[in-house]
Amino acid sequence: MSNIDLIIEERAADIGNFMVGRLLPFRQKRAVGPFVFLDHMGPAKMNERENLDVLPHPHIGLSTLTYLFEGSIMHRDSIGSEVEIKPGAVNWMTAGKGVVHSERTPEYLRESNKTLHGLQIWVALPIDLEECEPKFTHIEASDIPSWEQDGLKIKLIAGEAFGKKSPVPVHSHFYFVEIKSDKPQKVSIGDDLFGESALYILEGSVSSEGNTYDPKQILVAKDSKLCEFEIAANTTVYIFGGEPFPEERYINWNFVSSSKERLKKARQDWIDQRFPKVEGETEFVPYPGH
Repeated sequence: MSNIDLIIEERAADIGNFMVGRLLPFRQKRAVGPFVFLDHMGPAKMNERENLDVLPHPHIGLSTLTYLFEGSIMHRDSIGSEVEIKPGAVNWMTAGKGVVHSERTPEYLRESNKTLHGLQIWVALPIDLEECEPKFTHIEASDIPSWEQDGLKIKLIAGEAFGKKSPVPVHSHFYFVEIKSDKPQKVSIGDDLFGESALYILEGSVSSEGNTYDPKQILVAKDSKLCEFEIAANTTVYIFGGEPFPEERYINWNFVSSSKERLKKARQDWIDQRFPKVEGETEFVPYPGH
């Protein structure tokens, strides 16, 4: 009996002068645990005239997790945060009742050749925290739990698993784990997982029940407890998931909520520019069609 319920391929999406690979949401799978959105950025090689410039845009009802493999992004938000994110660190921004942020190539890199490569993730908030005050936390790469186990290099980027807990201040029961292997071997980690679970292949390949799967695919498990696969040499995968919420989450543009009425209000608030501003920024991303 196969434990793979669904295979999701990356689909191209435009986030404003920058193309990404969209993985979640997918029409047959809107969420994995509390994870409602996953974009793979790059790897994008940019010259001295090309830069990432995602203008100020709003969020409600979610936390964003930015994790880079290469490059650098300057994050500015309406709470007053101004932080450069570098590879291996975690930017964790909880939007709650509403936050606005921009993401740009830092000034010192704008006139040079550079590469940008990473993941951008949205984690829905529990219903009692959807309207919380916005917060921002930056966790340095050196503070992310990492260890070797059975020949695997493992990082617990966020959440809880393997009897460990990441310092990222999450609001629900989930995990986001990096696994790297230099050599081919069997991986059996189901006992450390819970809830819904999925595996994203960044590089290399994995095999399960006679089938081989390549990069830019998410494999969604039927049962996280049966998470076993063969990992090829020089492979990096990300395993993520957790307990799903009892209530459905709806997405409208950059807004996430358990209430469609709340999404309508957020939409109108952004059109009317009633959200807080990012200091030093004058432009913004208009609501699509406005």
